[in-house]
Amino acid sequence: MATLIPGIGGCTFDTGGERRFAERLEAKLEDDYLCWYNIPVGLSYGHPDFIVLHPRRGLLILEVKDWKRDTVLGIDKLRATLNLDSGPKEVQNPLEQARRYAEDLAATLSKDPQLVIGSGREAGRLLFPWSYGVVFSRITRKQFDDGGLDAVIPPDRVICQDEMTEGVEAEEFQRRLWNMFPLQFKGRLSLPEIDRVRWHIHPDVRIAPRQASLFGEGVAPIDLMLVMDVHQEQLARSLGDGHRVIHGVAGSGKTLILGYRAEYLARGAGKPILVLCYNQSLARRLARTMADKGLDGKVHTHHFHQWCRAQLVAYNAGLPEKSDENQGMFFDAMVDRVIRSVERGLIPTTQYSAILIDEGHDFKPEWFKLVTQMVDPATNSLLVLYDDAQSIYGDAKRRRFSFKSAGIQAVGRTTILKLNYRNTDEILRFARDVAHGILKPMDSDEDGVPLINPQSAGRAGPPPMVVKLPTLRAEAEFIAERLKEAHRAGTPWRDMAVIYRHYNPVGRTILATLRGFGVPVIYFKEASFAPDEDAVLAVTMHSCKGLEFPLVVIPGADCIQRAVELPPEEAKLLYVAMTRATRELVVSGVAT
Repeated sequence: MATLIPGIGGCTFDTGGERRFAERLEAKLEDDYLCWYNIPVGLSYGHPDFIVLHPRRGLLILEVKDWKRDTVLGIDKLRATLNLDSGPKEVQNPLEQARRYAEDLAATLSKDPQLVIGSGREAGRLLFPWSYGVVFSRITRKQFDDGGLDAVIPPDRVICQDEMTEGVEAEEFQRRLWNMFPLQFKGRLSLPEIDRVRWHIHPDVRIAPRQASLFGEGVAPIDLMLVMDVHQEQLARSLGDGHRVIHGVAGSGKTLILGYRAEYLARGAGKPILVLCYNQSLARRLARTMADKGLDGKVHTHHFHQWCRAQLVAYNAGLPEKSDENQGMFFDAMVDRVIRSVERGLIPTTQYSAILIDEGHDFKPEWFKLVTQMVDPATNSLLVLYDDAQSIYGDAKRRRFSFKSAGIQAVGRTTILKLNYRNTDEILRFARDVAHGILKPMDSDEDGVPLINPQSAGRAGPPPMVVKLPTLRAEAEFIAERLKEAHRAGTPWRDMAVIYRHYNPVGRTILATLRGFGVPVIYFKEASFAPDEDAVLAVTMHSCKGLEFPLVVIPGADCIQRAVELPPEEAKLLYVAMTRATRELVVSGVAT
């Protein structure tokens, strides 16, 4: 079955003929076909009805018309006159319309040097053929021929009503499509070439190589882009209304989908959109991203406890007593006070058009119950992103619950993302080996919380470096020299991070040594994570979630040298830290 983007359930078809044709594309084409509906393409951002891509055939643009034969008063190669209830109307010939879309898209693709012939008489021409055609969903082939339409639209560029029925043979349906090509494709598109075509057709699925510009307008050079898996692309376009849960492994693009979703919903929202996460660092980065896109007035981004405090202050519900001795109890008491204030009507519900929760694996069930009450029932739009392997707060009890019991009605609207795009195969295998005890896949019904084993997207890179040093001071000096070496080789400081478990003594010693060696470094509690700040980030394992860097150094990992089995929560912390690295990972420790 072909992949249609968006999925049929996520499309708003203009006509019944478009829907029927979409159903035929899905049913009559094989799995290696990609089809897009109503996506803006090319330099003019025209909206062709359908784009069909096949690695052995090429690219085809199709316009679908629900015209009846007696509706067409006249037609030439450029224009058609239709007899409508409101009177005669002149429109563009649909074949001419499809031709212009196809030429526009071909011109855009031809600007990519990896999609054109590089030398010889045909240098600069696309590697694959492209063509265009028309679908008349309410005109039979006999009516087409008898009505003289074949005089202005070549018959082999048309699919008629009786050629797109549910009972038509798949082979015959495909033959009609590929007869629209004047030339046959003698080669085959490679997977990277297919990805590059998808990259141009659907820019919303571009993933910048560094997540600091997660959803920003500026994009890196084309050859540095990664492309979402087809399933993710379809998901990003097809998320519908209601409650939704996405279970995804580390590096699967969950936060990217959240950002796209927030921007999409903000366009027509009557109330603000709320984005919540647990991690303060990620909350700051998401907030900055939304502000850079001019959405800070429409999309409110907070970490959960920050949002609770804001609710108590805004509605004069009072803050609990706080002291140095009861820091942890203070946050629990603050959440409890928000819950009780909502129950008493002091804090209003239904404050937001939509709520999107990143790091849902670190939320307690009672937090979900609280947050779901804040969604406007008129939209009922809630998205929860979850990865139980990254749940590093609390115990297993937090994860043993059903979403329904927490107020999330997501049965039938749950998606699982298994493919890891962030890490190279070498880094991902290393991280899985270290944390093997916590990454045993567990099944769950659709309303529960599964544990998913990540699968590599196949990116290759150098194996992780594991280094033994005699003392902590020697370890810190090694790290400083390694970062300076990477910088001399062309890696910007901002593309590096040092992720440690404890500030004392490891983090403090590393920070002091880096500064002493002239390495610009930001301590995460002071960092604003501005993309233009060219400095190494020093951050704890608890605060690194949601971030990624081409080069990551993890000091103080003596346990790997001793080959000891880590407690589950420590294994998760180390797993999260290691999977922040997109290209190179260095793990160091003091030999004992």
